[in-house]
Amino acid sequence: MNKKILRSAIVAFFAAIICASSFFRIPIPGIVSGIVIQNALCVMTAVLLGGLWGAAPTALFFAAGVLGLPVFSGGQGGFQVLMNINGGFRIGWVFGALAAGLISGCPSVAEKKLSFKKVLRLCLAVFAGMLILYLPEVFYVIGFKASELGVMGAVKLFVTAFFAPFLLVDFFKAVVVVLISLKLRPVVAMYFYDSEPAAETETGSKND
Repeated sequence: MNKKILRSAIVAFFAAIICASSFFRIPIPGIVSGIVIQNALCVMTAVLLGGLWGAAPTALFFAAGVLGLPVFSGGQGGFQVLMNINGGFRIGWVFGALAAGLISGCPSVAEKKLSFKKVLRLCLAVFAGMLILYLPEVFYVIGFKASELGVMGAVKLFVTAFFAPFLLVDFFKAVVVVLISLKLRPVVAMYFYDSEPAAETETGSKND
């Protein structure tokens, strides 16, 4: 199969998984979003593909949601979803995925042999991605609540209502994502990148 077609199919498949997870939500009284797994899947697919490609499934999923498909958590969709106080999370998923993909780097078959450096880099990528996806929401909360509570009051609201309640749950999600990624990154590398690293090595040897 043509490599471009295969890559596009894999990106679309990962985006579809993220979209399908919109139906999984554990409601929490007083918190609109509840507990979702879409944020973790955005980071996981980013780490599996690595590099700039890592953000592609999340970007595709985000575009589909903004264009009106009900793929955001709770079956929501449309540009208006970005216009409420929780809209920053949707934008944050893209930034979190981009950060996770760039930090983790492109996967390789050689990762079947684990090393402390590889595990540490992967952990850093996942936890950084899970934290960075919160950043746009800070500005959303400030924008919606600063006139009422002041900037510091809005930041405090973000921490107490949007960050702290999910910290332990997202930590658990991050650990699961790391464990799954350690197992699957070499497999994804075989199909998504296959002979490219080897070709680069061979070229380098001839030049030497």
